[in-house]
Amino acid sequence: MRRLLGLTAAVVLTFGTLTTASGAHQAPTPGGWAGTWSAAPAAGVPNTPDGYPNYSIRNVVHTSVGGTGVRVRLSNLFGTAPLTFGHVTVALASTSDSPRATPGSVRTLTFGGSATVVVPSGADVLSDAAPLRVPADADLLVTTFVPHKSGPVTFHPLAQQTSFFTRAGDFAAEESGASFTERTAVWHYVSGVEVQNGGQGAVVALGDSITDGAGSKAGANHRWPDYLSDRLRAANRPLGVLNAGISANRLLLDVPGSGAGRNALARFGHDVLGFGGVRTLIVLEGINDIQQDPHQTDPARIISAYRQLIGQAKAHGIRVLGATLTPFKGWRVYNENLERTRQAVNAFIRTGGAFDGVADFDAAVRDPADPLRMLPAYDSGDHLHPGDAGYQAMAAAIDLNRL
Repeated sequence: MRRLLGLTAAVVLTFGTLTTASGAHQAPTPGGWAGTWSAAPAAGVPNTPDGYPNYSIRNVVHTSVGGTGVRVRLSNLFGTAPLTFGHVTVALASTSDSPRATPGSVRTLTFGGSATVVVPSGADVLSDAAPLRVPADADLLVTTFVPHKSGPVTFHPLAQQTSFFTRAGDFAAEESGASFTERTAVWHYVSGVEVQNGGQGAVVALGDSITDGAGSKAGANHRWPDYLSDRLRAANRPLGVLNAGISANRLLLDVPGSGAGRNALARFGHDVLGFGGVRTLIVLEGINDIQQDPHQTDPARIISAYRQLIGQAKAHGIRVLGATLTPFKGWRVYNENLERTRQAVNAFIRTGGAFDGVADFDAAVRDPADPLRMLPAYDSGDHLHPGDAGYQAMAAAIDLNRL
């Protein structure tokens, strides 16, 4: 399957240059905007030196919180040449598994008043506001049409969601979705959606594959941030939940060519501070530094990275919760030396006093009979990644009053 995506039913967006590291606010953002969905850009699609000229890609994304207006963030972060979006739309999906838009919901997006925008390499753009009543816990279709050759296509590899595309030209405004005959399991270009809802704010989950939802049921929105959003909605707490997880991501090192994204410190400004209205950050990073080669066995280096994330977040008025690293006994590289590092890191998260609160994911999913191992009912089967029940237990361990 070619790594492309698309959504039916579109709204044309207008884009302006997006503020990143300097753009976070704890107070309500001007106009009352809050993030409802995000996917951190991870890499450029391999072997796409010309980009995807003449493709319309319909990305299916799932909202956490609703609003009366919408704007979309698109990325050329890993591109090497200017990227032209010739037509961009947003729409309500009629179902979660098709490119069909709800009749009458397609909106054309503009960027600074123009229906087209050129995005420099390494940059993002944010569309103008479009009037659309967006429900919470709903699927949106964000469709992009690229008319010309560009460069490597910025994407998020593990979507756990089917999207759609066509190579046959501009179908961004097509309501029926009939032209979107090909499928993809990744998200292309789209990296965030914000809604106008009075500026209730958002929570960002910064993490790796466990935050990205590896091991969860595809198409079901069963990542732990999704379950957290469900809890907030049930408690009548209209906070957006933004997923900044990237599979294989590390705190301290990049993994070139892997699709693992930049290290957490390097991407923090873009993936966390780049969204308005962020009130709380939940950090679940470090297990890949420990278990991936080269193994990081000095907990002080991981702790130092945490302190940097905390300091940068607090400088923008964002509170930070530390999430303990989950058990991985039985995973292919597990050994006692790596386990000692995990235990030392978790001790710091629980008792070091650096975080504003703790989400004890380790305690939530470990097996009482063997605390170094994940409870079998919560294990996806590989002994590193939880399954749906494990992700639900993790979300249940978060004190909503800390958010």
